[in-house]
Amino acid sequence: MPKPLRDAPGTPVVAATDPVAALGRRIRHTRTLHGLTLKSVAGTVGCSESMLSKIECGLASPSLTMLHRIAQALQTNVAELTTLAEPAFGPVLRPSQRPVVQLVAGSRREAGIRLERLIPPQRGQLLQGDIHILEPGAQTSGSIHHQGEELGFVLEGQLQLTLGDETHELQAGDSFYFSSDRPHRYRNPGTTVTRVIWVNTPPTF
Repeated sequence: MPKPLRDAPGTPVVAATDPVAALGRRIRHTRTLHGLTLKSVAGTVGCSESMLSKIECGLASPSLTMLHRIAQALQTNVAELTTLAEPAFGPVLRPSQRPVVQLVAGSRREAGIRLERLIPPQRGQLLQGDIHILEPGAQTSGSIHHQGEELGFVLEGQLQLTLGDETHELQAGDSFYFSSDRPHRYRNPGTTVTRVIWVNTPPTF
C-alpha cells in the first residue's frame, strides 16, 4: 500500500489503511440505512448484483463514474462515501485543516485524481468546493451528468474538459461554467500536475 502523499507542508492527505474496504463498508451501511436491496441499487446503477456485492465487500473498486451513480442511487454524494475523517467546522479552513482525499479509483489513470476539500462535507449543504489535483495523464473513466451547475478556475497546469461532444483545452487562468445535466468528463493532457478550483451545486463529489 503506498504511503500517504503530501502536497505541501501542513497539507494532509486523508488515507485509510484499506480505502477499498472502507468505501465498501460505507456503501453497504448507507444502502442498509435506506432499506435498499442489492438488486434494486444494482439496477439503478446499471451493474450486476455480484459486482455491487464485490464492491461492498472490498473486493473490487468502482470507477469514479460508477461511484457517482452509486452515490445517486443511495441519495448521497461521493464526499459522504469517501470522507474518512470528521470534518472541521467553522467558517474558515486553514491549509493544514483541509483534507486531501485520494479517491478510490477503478483504473490507474483515475488513481491520479485527488480532491482537496475547500468545504467540509456536511449533509444538507448546497455548495461543494474542491481543488481537483490531477497528475499528468490522469482522467475520469467516463462521463457523468446530474442536476445542478458547476464552475471552475484552472490554478495551474492544463485541463481538457469535455462537455457532450465538445472538448475544450484550458490553461492556467482559464475559467469555465456549465450546467451539470450536460455529460462531462476531464483529463490532464500535460506533463505537470494540474490544479483546478471546482465548485458545484448541489454537492456531487
